[in-house]
Amino acid sequence: MTKDPVAMRWSDWADKPNDWNGIVDGEKTGTDLTIIFYSTDEIGAGPLLHVHNYDEVFIVRKGRALFTVGDQKIEAEAGDILMGPAHVPHKFKNLGPGQLETTDIHLSPEFLQTLVDDPHPD
Repeated sequence: MTKDPVAMRWSDWADKPNDWNGIVDGEKTGTDLTIIFYSTDEIGAGPLLHVHNYDEVFIVRKGRALFTVGDQKIEAEAGDILMGPAHVPHKFKNLGPGQLETTDIHLSPEFLQTLVDDPHPD
């Protein structure tokens, strides 16, 4: 079976015009991938500790971040790619200086996330 191509404009997924924050839901594009674009200027900002029931790929497009994946802490910078296994708690935060931009690929047609207690909320 052949699928038709899907094109989405920035305005279709971004939270605000010309802002790299938003979500492309796989169910809307007919794929098994959901993509989250994240951007922040705030040092220390990032998602809280959480898990997914699927794997996730993190692409650091700009800036520096401290990722916590399970028991590991990993400093990453623009150009780095990290893998987050299913069912492993993870989070990241902007280390600065300046803006952090990530593209987070969720290997699922829909975004599913469960927050977990963070023993080190730093």
